[in-house]
Amino acid sequence: MDEVIIPAYKNILEQLNTCATLWKTIPLLSRTHGQAATPTTMGKEFAVYAERLRIQLETLINTPISAKFGGATGAFNAHRLAFPTINWPEFGDHLVADLGLVRSYPTTQIDHYDQLAAIFDCLRRMDVILMDFAKDVWQYISMDFFKQKIVAGEIGSSAMPHKVNPIDFENAEGNFGVANALLDHFSNKLPISRLQRDLTDSTVLRNVGIPLSHLLIALKSLEKGMSKLILNEEAIHADLDKNWAVTAEAIQTILRREKIEGAYELLKDLTRTNNGINEASIQAFVAKLDVSDHVKMEIAAITPFNYLGYAAD
Repeated sequence: MDEVIIPAYKNILEQLNTCATLWKTIPLLSRTHGQAATPTTMGKEFAVYAERLRIQLETLINTPISAKFGGATGAFNAHRLAFPTINWPEFGDHLVADLGLVRSYPTTQIDHYDQLAAIFDCLRRMDVILMDFAKDVWQYISMDFFKQKIVAGEIGSSAMPHKVNPIDFENAEGNFGVANALLDHFSNKLPISRLQRDLTDSTVLRNVGIPLSHLLIALKSLEKGMSKLILNEEAIHADLDKNWAVTAEAIQTILRREKIEGAYELLKDLTRTNNGINEASIQAFVAKLDVSDHVKMEIAAITPFNYLGYAAD
């Protein structure tokens, strides 16, 4: 895993960080509950996934791998009987540590598998994060916020020649799902063994390579898909420009600061409508406010393109 799986995750993390830096200042309309919400930046959204993945990857790398060495039922019964002068627990600790592992003690006939379950759970969490990311990028592609590089000879759609389907993100999502179904079973099943030992762990462990293979395919698909993304700033800008209503949060916050009674209700009446809210209607609303000219100028300067908090920093 150290030679293949972890480097593959690190490659994705590097791509996420690169995109986060590259698109750091590109304003993007947020969508909470699927509805237009306080603006963010494309770079900040990629940074969210990068940070989530970084934390879990660090957890994975620092999770110790355990091993059992203690005889037939874990108490060195035969060892102590045959060689009573040897400190077998100490011997076992050193032997296992020399292999780069941590000895579980006391145990039954087998290791607890708790640490192995922790590794599987961590892999599963990282896969969930990246499935979440793949779905978001898929959505952004469907909204035309991203276009995809055209690869010579590649079939974008088996039926419609004009299309370039987001197949890499779909492949990633599907393979992460297969991997996680098995990883979830492993982490739930392996720590459970009847009394001092049953053999269900043996047949399950023979399949560990299957989810890791699907996981690796998913990571490679995601890496390929990300390398083909082209940001469509024009579409992103147009989406923001259609949603001036998202400045309502900023305006009502300033009005509350100025102790204007019913600030929220004023903005709700203006913006919660099926009629479009644009720059002109916002400016007309501001002009009628009973506040100082200085405050009006402060409010008038707010746009969906600059109401970004720290997202562009």
